[in-house]
Formats: sequence, C-alpha cells, structure tokens
Amino acid sequence: MSKTNAARILDRLKLPYDLLEYEVDPDDLAAESTAEKLGLPAEQVFKTLVARGDRTGVCLAVIPGSAQLDLKALAGRAGDRKTDTVALKEVQPLTGYIRGGVTALGTKKAYPVYIDESILTFDTVAVSAGKRGLMLWLAPQDYLTATQGKVGAIARYSP
Repeated sequence: MSKTNAARILDRLKLPYDLLEYEVDPDDLAAESTAEKLGLPAEQVFKTLVARGDRTGVCLAVIPGSAQLDLKALAGRAGDRKTDTVALKEVQPLTGYIRGGVTALGTKKAYPVYIDESILTFDTVAVSAGKRGLMLWLAPQDYLTATQGKVGAIARYSP
C-alpha cells in the first residue's frame, strides 16, 4: 500500500495514524458503504465535501458519513450569506482529488476547512487518505491540527 500526500503530510507533522484499506465499488462511493466495509459506524467515518460561499469562495466541509451538510450552518460559520456544494465536475480541478477520495489534506490550494463538532465525540475517526479505497485512522485532535480546521455544528441528520 503506497502512501498518499495526505499520509506524508501527517508524517511531516509527526502525527500518528493508521491506513485502512477497503474494497472500492465505483458505483457505490457512499460514506455509509465505506463505513460498512471498514466495520465502523457511519458516524465515525467522515466525508469531505467541497462547497462555495457567496462571499468567501471555496471551502471544505467535513461531516459524518451518516449526515448531510447543513448549508445554512456552513454559511454562518464561513461568514457567507449562503453556500452550496460545487458541481461534481469542479471537484477534481479545485482539489486535485476525485469523488470518493477527497480529503482536506494536501489539496491543490489551501482552502478553509470546517469540521462538524461531532468529530470530538470519538477517540479515533476515519477520513479519506486522498485515494479511493484508503482511509486515515487518527485522533480527531491530530486531524484538526493537520487541517487547521474550525469546529462547529455543520451537519444535519435525517430522521
């Protein structure tokens, strides 16, 4: 298993992590499916979404696999009137990563990172390592340090 840029960033920062590999189904890239393959609750597997605010521009939102992004809450945290997720065709040009492999570590440009506060309820979490089929397993505080992420309530859950 080769190291990704995200893993190399953690190495450089001397932050501990493990790499978790899983089988990729290109037709099912949902975070819930990834969690199931890893034998983890979906709340503990975080997905990274690319959004754009009307004032501040592009940002990354990291939320639990079992949640949806609360665009209004993200806008408030980012200082925007409104935000929306970017079109899928924009994800790779903006981040350098493909859908199902987007991570807040090592993007083409350093974007602001907003992370749902639920991350702090876990001792360890899984986040994308920047490649489909590979996750980083690390302490939330180390992830926050590496991404310089801002924590707040940006996720909502369907009943």
